Amino acid sequence: MSLVRTMTAHHPTRGPGRTLQISRILLTASLLSPILLSQTSEASPYDQTAWKAKYARPASIPFPDDNKFTKERELLGRTLFFDPRLSASKTTSCATCHNPGFSWGDGLPKAIGDGLKQLNRKTPTILNVAWADLLFWDGRAESLEEQALKPIAAADEMNLPLDRLVATVAAKQYRNLFEQAYPRQPITAELVARALATFERTVVSGAAPFDEWIAGRESAISPSAKRGFDLFNTKAECQKCHSGWNFTDNGFHDTGVTGPDKGRGIELPLEAMQYAFKTPTLRNSTRRDPYMHNGTEATLKDVIELYDLGGREKRPSLAPEIVPLHLTDQEKRDLLAFLATLTSVDKPVEMPVLPR
Repeated sequence: MSLVRTMTAHHPTRGPGRTLQISRILLTASLLSPILLSQTSEASPYDQTAWKAKYARPASIPFPDDNKFTKERELLGRTLFFDPRLSASKTTSCATCHNPGFSWGDGLPKAIGDGLKQLNRKTPTILNVAWADLLFWDGRAESLEEQALKPIAAADEMNLPLDRLVATVAAKQYRNLFEQAYPRQPITAELVARALATFERTVVSGAAPFDEWIAGRESAISPSAKRGFDLFNTKAECQKCHSGWNFTDNGFHDTGVTGPDKGRGIELPLEAMQYAFKTPTLRNSTRRDPYMHNGTEATLKDVIELYDLGGREKRPSLAPEIVPLHLTDQEKRDLLAFLATLTSVDKPVEMPVLPR
């Protein structure tokens, strides 16, 4: 199954025909408005059981057909991931920023790159990225295989040109690992990327108290957390962006975070994408403070305040989902209690022995 999906923008043609089409759409909408309002007012009541079913965990990890999982590929990818020799300084590995002890982030407001330079954005977690379509905060990579090499080659991150990357791994005792993982294939940068992507797809959050609750154990979470779950799906409308088992729509939204970074708007110059950033997973989010793409929200309580305000910055690109919520103090506490139930106790990562 291919995980690579692309996002394109459709630009309609202009002219008299287009104007007539818009007029017809507007007329149809005006005629349907009373019907739609009637249907909305008669909407079905909230069904907690039905909502719980929407968050059930998947049975398996998806891997693309051209890079299927094998234990040899996972070992090779894990070894490369923790090897600091994949950087120009020989001191920075992928795991330096994506540390399993910080829920596969680094615990900093913004990442630190080559030469200890602070970068412009917070390190995003790689937790559950097997289910992601577009990678990075701005979605500039369409697959994990494409994403894997960008930080290595980026001058302000690991700063290792790809030709030097290949020479580095070819000169070490990596040859046996590559041969076992990808038999009879020459060592290339693309093969390094495939191995890294295989390992990253195995980085999956474990079962959390929330998962036990939706599986039927009512005592797994508190009454406050259950109220928080109901709020999450109703008044707070968190599920509009944080949907599915991984609590993300994998989309991009301007959520009213302060700062000049235009995010997805740099890659896709549409007004709705200005200041828009990828929706992060909420799994294990209690371990990833500070929050947002630039670390401007120190705690999850601050994040809830941001959304309760309807965003701190009111820009034309502000996502339509971001509106004042008017939550009570108790409702905010209930949401925090619910978010805590999404944190799992995961199996420690086995550190690889690096080839000499």
